[in-house]
Amino acid sequence: MSVWVWVFMVPWVLLGVGAIVFAVAGGRERRRGIPLPRWGGSVRVLIPILYLLLGLAVPAIAIIAQEEAVGGTGTLAAEDGNEELERGKELFRSNCASCHTLAAVQAKGVTGPNLDRLGSVSRRRVLAAISNGGTGKLQMPAGLLDGENAQAVAAYVSRVAGK
Repeated sequence: MSVWVWVFMVPWVLLGVGAIVFAVAGGRERRRGIPLPRWGGSVRVLIPILYLLLGLAVPAIAIIAQEEAVGGTGTLAAEDGNEELERGKELFRSNCASCHTLAAVQAKGVTGPNLDRLGSVSRRRVLAAISNGGTGKLQMPAGLLDGENAQAVAAYVSRVAGK
């Protein structure tokens, strides 16, 4: 888990715990002598439990669920990494992710097509797009990658796109 998650999460958790303690203690009204409503003991127990559940458990579940997406290895997590696929992933991140959307690497490009929406993509189709410059509408430079680099990106994209 990234250190930034802790940097941004810890202050909010501490603030939430402080709010719970303040609320359960009676807040300002108790210090001023204002009579507080007499709630049953169950409400005093259920409210802190509800705060803990919504304030700690829900964000924790969201962070844990996101863990699979960190690093973009979701669809390849169960398989042993192959050197070509790893190189293809890195090349895609550095050369293609700024334009194309691909969930496997958390790429959110806006000018190129969303590769996840294309469905199943063959290696040959990806290689043709790389060498021709996409579909030929001059949105993607032709020959952006070549040789083994193009093969590696084609292998990676054909493996993860649309999955």
